[in-house]
Amino acid sequence: MSQPGSVPLSVLDLAPVLVGQTTAEALHDSVALARAAEELGYHRYWVAEHHNAPGAASSAPAVLIGQIAAATSRLRVGSGGVMLPNHAPLVVAEQFGTLAAFHPGRIDLGLGRAPGTDPVTAQALRRAAGPLAGGDFPRQAVELLGYFDGPQDEAEAALRAVPAEGNRPEVWVLGSGLGSAELAGSLGLPFAYAHQFNAQLTVPALRAYRESFRPSAVLERPHALVAAFVLAAETAEDAERLAGPIRVAAVRTVRSGGRQNAYPTLEEAAAFHYTEQDRQIVEGFLGQQVIGDRALVRRRVAELVSAGADEFMAMTVTPDLESRVASYRILAEEVAALGSGPLAGVQRG
Repeated sequence: MSQPGSVPLSVLDLAPVLVGQTTAEALHDSVALARAAEELGYHRYWVAEHHNAPGAASSAPAVLIGQIAAATSRLRVGSGGVMLPNHAPLVVAEQFGTLAAFHPGRIDLGLGRAPGTDPVTAQALRRAAGPLAGGDFPRQAVELLGYFDGPQDEAEAALRAVPAEGNRPEVWVLGSGLGSAELAGSLGLPFAYAHQFNAQLTVPALRAYRESFRPSAVLERPHALVAAFVLAAETAEDAERLAGPIRVAAVRTVRSGGRQNAYPTLEEAAAFHYTEQDRQIVEGFLGQQVIGDRALVRRRVAELVSAGADEFMAMTVTPDLESRVASYRILAEEVAALGSGPLAGVQRG
């Protein structure tokens, strides 16, 4: 496992849509942010899959990944993730095999089991009336991996994902619970834990992953990434102010039954009236995330890495591209400082 000061840093991007912004502008901002992240030395740039969410333009990860990979040269670019129950494994293998052929050694395929949307949209995506819980995810994951290996006998040769053969991306299992952690371990794949979704299970999930890990052809020892929401600013007051829109968005998402609308402006957020129930919602969503000045960011990231992470990934949503880039710059500087600072010796569980 990496030491806090040397842990690879990465970006998780939802292509957030702000009030008054078009989806085209949001998508172009993602490409611009990826270029900035590459200049700052970030390791991976992952885009999430969201559908029927006016606040997120990342509905087609494979397409967006291709654009970002073409606009950068060193970043690993991938999905965080592709919600596999929404897609035929054959199609996913063809898409990511094609991406890996164009950008060898730079494509990641992160797989998740959640719908990534509301039940009605999930049914429209899957064109079936089956359950939405993702119970078929392990079988689908094994099928998908098989397409990258190519046919092993004459019977398998009848169905091939031709662009996938010889063009295998780095495959990850994503999750926010113990089931996905154990699946990643049993398959011998790297595991990415979504701390931003379920902070309470971060440590148990990472432990479950390492305990269930079996060496595979692609990974000899367990390798885990932790993703969290991060908003870094020069002062705590600036961080709190910039976090206003995502706090309001969290409340409105719950109030609307899960529909993610466009992020409000700073002015709207400052004028928003929170009920006690709203404050509990915000605490549940963001209370254990990383929002603050340099000292807080350095301390909280060190704590999360020490929980058992080999890599750290940050999801940042702010009211404009400039403050997002600034947050990622501060994060990179403070994590680099951990290598020689007072927290450099933090021990990990």
